[in-house]
Amino acid sequence: MELKQLGEFGLIDLIKENTIVDPASVIVGIGDDAAALLPSPRQLQLLATDMLIESVHFDLTTTTPWQLGYKAIAVNLSDIAAMGGVPKHCVVSLALPRNVQVDFVRDLYQGMKEICRRFTVNIVGGDTVSSPQGLVLNVAVTGEVEPARLQRRSGAKPGDLVVVTGELGNSAAGLDLLRRGHWQEFVFARQLVTCHLTPQPQVQAGLLLAAFANSMNDISDGLASEANEIAAASQVAVRLFEQQIPLSAELTAASAVLGNAALDYALYGGEDYQLLFTIEPEKLRVLPANEITAQLTVIGEIVRGPAGVELVAADGAARGLAPKGYNHFG
Repeated sequence: MELKQLGEFGLIDLIKENTIVDPASVIVGIGDDAAALLPSPRQLQLLATDMLIESVHFDLTTTTPWQLGYKAIAVNLSDIAAMGGVPKHCVVSLALPRNVQVDFVRDLYQGMKEICRRFTVNIVGGDTVSSPQGLVLNVAVTGEVEPARLQRRSGAKPGDLVVVTGELGNSAAGLDLLRRGHWQEFVFARQLVTCHLTPQPQVQAGLLLAAFANSMNDISDGLASEANEIAAASQVAVRLFEQQIPLSAELTAASAVLGNAALDYALYGGEDYQLLFTIEPEKLRVLPANEITAQLTVIGEIVRGPAGVELVAADGAARGLAPKGYNHFG
């Protein structure tokens, strides 16, 4: 059945099932002119939004509807995580071609609902319109954070260490493998492709680090871009050490096949949705030992000097690192 046969109100009835996973915080969900939510006392409200456009952010020949729905939520949860917050609610707006199959929309929302269940996020509303060509998704997510734990890009201080969660560059290499085609023939490819199609927002890491870090940013546009954002916001110099940037064995193997440097994927590729943060050395030492902190890597330091980023090679040679991540209007 095509969407035009189901109609707008039939679509609303289809997608509103199982959208509330934390009913205590929702007075009115999908079905009225607006949602009515119950905020937690003495918490700051966070709001993040991201838009995904067919042929710009995703390709339906390499992405399933479920994966697309999952990722549309995940990229927003990553923004909340970077502020040290807890994601709470989201609204989803869709522009859909009229000939889209109903099963496509059902699978799209199943992906959204899966990640929302995992992070206890309610889908409380949105909008649906027809699109003359192509699919557009816009998701807005609200979150909450204690005022004292709010993280920003502007808190980095000289003497801080620069640290990342996880590994970098996997998602961008996964995208290149998808574009290349026949990626299944490579044993190293599945992890990289999975990192691109279903990224894992670092919500729990953000909550833990919020009590210790001085600044934080999520890595959506590449390490070079995000480090420059912290440098500019904090008016500090960021020094990164090339050999300390965490690159997976799978990325190294893929780079040889794809003909691109593994380090460039980490610096400029983007869509890793890991966290980049700065922290005083003594606070890093007292972080609790757990699964999250076991995956942290110190990759640099904050020093006095003009705002900017430099990359130090193994031989000690340093070069300026420009913010050359993805730019929609570049």
